[in-house]
Amino acid sequence: MKKGIIAIIAIVVLAFLWGMRIYNGLVSKQEIVEQAVGNVQTAYQQRADLIPNLVATVKNYAEYEAGTLTAVVEARAKATSVTLDANNLTEENLKAFQAAQDEMSGALSRLLVTIEKYPDLKANQNYLDLQSKLESCENSIANARRKFNETAKTYNTYLRRFPNNIISSMFGFDKMPYFEASEAAQNAPNVGDLFGK
Repeated sequence: MKKGIIAIIAIVVLAFLWGMRIYNGLVSKQEIVEQAVGNVQTAYQQRADLIPNLVATVKNYAEYEAGTLTAVVEARAKATSVTLDANNLTEENLKAFQAAQDEMSGALSRLLVTIEKYPDLKANQNYLDLQSKLESCENSIANARRKFNETAKTYNTYLRRFPNNIISSMFGFDKMPYFEASEAAQNAPNVGDLFGK
């Protein structure tokens, strides 16, 4: 009788330790994804922070491009108003964030194409510094999105594996969405090309 009780207790303890190990693994991987979300937002914010200086610099040279400048300012306002909540990261939230950022990228691309008409602006040192920073920001954004997708894949794979899926469903761990390239982004010109590099 005692051996049976000890065996049952041992099974319960082992099951608890097994579940705790899986739960802690899920928490650790979820934290890594949440950090990656923050890195993506930081990269986009760095780009958004450059926009006022870029607009001010262009405004001094491109007096007749008010509509383009206004579109950039409005797109920036929209892009910075949409944020990602790492604790509520759904496919819909990610798509809304990505759509706002894609709108910002489109407005910025139109502005950079317009700048080609202004050789004096393209030679301005302040503008050259801003274009270099913007190019760096675009690279940071691409790297942050790639890293996010890698961490989300690792998390999602761990979450869906058996027997981890049992613990994940018990405690409400959800699959993370991925950043996807928009159609416009697949056809967008290279930032270096826009700057004449």
